[in-house]
Formats: sequence, structure tokens, C-alpha cells
Amino acid sequence: MTLTCRALAACACMALAAPLAWADGEAPAAAAAAPAAAPAGGYNYPTTGRVEYVLTCMDENGHDFANVYKCSCVIDKMATALPYDEFVDQSTFSRYASLGGEGGAEFRVDHAKAQTKKFRTLQADAYRSCGLGGDKTAASK
Repeated sequence: MTLTCRALAACACMALAAPLAWADGEAPAAAAAAPAAAPAGGYNYPTTGRVEYVLTCMDENGHDFANVYKCSCVIDKMATALPYDEFVDQSTFSRYASLGGEGGAEFRVDHAKAQTKKFRTLQADAYRSCGLGGDKTAASK
């Protein structure tokens, strides 16, 4: 990805994600308490987390400008179902599920496998509903 393309994608993602971050108007202390059910507009993910996800998604699916919107859609769908802390945990387990050797043992225990399966299922559903090819998701790797 060229520097110009990455900068354009980052600006577009921040422009799309920033209003979402300020939309619910909760105080930081109120946002720290995790509700039992997802809020009506979804969970509030940090802008940097959204931008990182969109850039990674575009790396995997192509640097077409349409993918800025599709990848933003994916992270928005995931934010409606999963609190950010769980998103970070599950995406970490998913990313390192195939890590070999002794260092990867933590990512191969039953709890990690369950978290990986949940994340990949949620991600695959979000990819399908946002119009990204299911064959390029992390779930198929």
C-alpha cells in the first residue's frame, strides 16, 4: 500500500468513525462499565481500533476505495455484537491460533479455541453482510 493510499484510507476511516465515537455522549466513567446487553447503537470502539481494523481489512481485501466503506461496515457490525475488550481478546486469539511451538501453546487451549471460533464466525457473518468475499476473511485462513 502506498503512503498516499494509506493516508487516504486512514482519513476516510477517521472521518467515518469519529462521529460514532462521540454519538452516544457518555462520560468516560459510564462507558467503562460494560452493560449486560449491547447498547442500541452498538459498543463504542476507539477510533484508533476501528482505523487499525479497516487498514488490516483493506490489506487483506484490496486497496479499492469501496473497501474503505465495506471494511468500515465490518467493524461497525462487529461493534454491535461485541464489547471492545472482548473484540481485542478474541481477535488476538484468532490471529495467533496457528502460532507454532511452545510460545503458541496458550493459543491452542480449549478457551482460546472457543474464543477464536466465536470471533471468526462473527467476522465471517460481518464480511458477508457487508459485501466482502468470504474467501478472504481471517476465518478461512
